[in-house]
Formats: sequence, C-alpha cells, structure tokens
Amino acid sequence: MATRKQLEVTELLRREISNILLCEVRDPRVGFVTVTRVQVARDQRSAKVYVTVRGSDEEVATTMKTLEHARGHVQKLVGDRVKLRFTPVLHFVEDKEMREALRVDRLIEQVRKEQTEQP
Repeated sequence: MATRKQLEVTELLRREISNILLCEVRDPRVGFVTVTRVQVARDQRSAKVYVTVRGSDEEVATTMKTLEHARGHVQKLVGDRVKLRFTPVLHFVEDKEMREALRVDRLIEQVRKEQTEQP
C-alpha cells in the first residue's frame, strides 16, 4: 500500500509531466498524448509514465519513439519544477488498458447496431 507521501509525489509528477507534454514539447511527431498514471519506484529514482495516444498504430509508435527521445528534456524540466531528493528517471509506456477498453466499446456498439438492423 502506498503511503500518503508516495501518492502525493505520484500525482505531482503526473500533473507536471502532463503540463510539460502539453505546453513545452513542440515536436510535431508527438500526437495527442494523455498521461493516465505514473508509477514511481519505492526509492523514487525511477518512474513509469503511462500514456495513451490517439491515432493509428503507426502514429502511436511514432509518438512513443519521440517521447522516449525527448525523455531527457522532460526529465530535466521535471527536476527544475519538482523539488525531490532525486529526479526520477522517466520511462514512457503505452497504457494499453485504455486502448483495449475503447476497442471493446467499439465492438459492443457494432453488435448493438447489427441487432437493431435485423428484422
């Protein structure tokens, strides 16, 4: 179970990384990105940043490569803004749970349409 401080650090990192990706990463290869959650290691030296990306599989792959390439810049900006003993090493990971949930929703909607069209 995470402590209150760990939860605060996680939420603070999530908000700051979201703001940085929204306002300061100007690379046109980065698509529409949403930071869904951040998972910080117990020693706070590394963090997994889970993101969802809208678009095709190719756009998602390009965005993930670009985020990994911009990782050092984002990490430096986080370190400047968030005062922690250590600035965690960031690792961007696609949050596939959200993508799978959207796919299931589309399939359910398709089945509903087919059922209403049948006599």
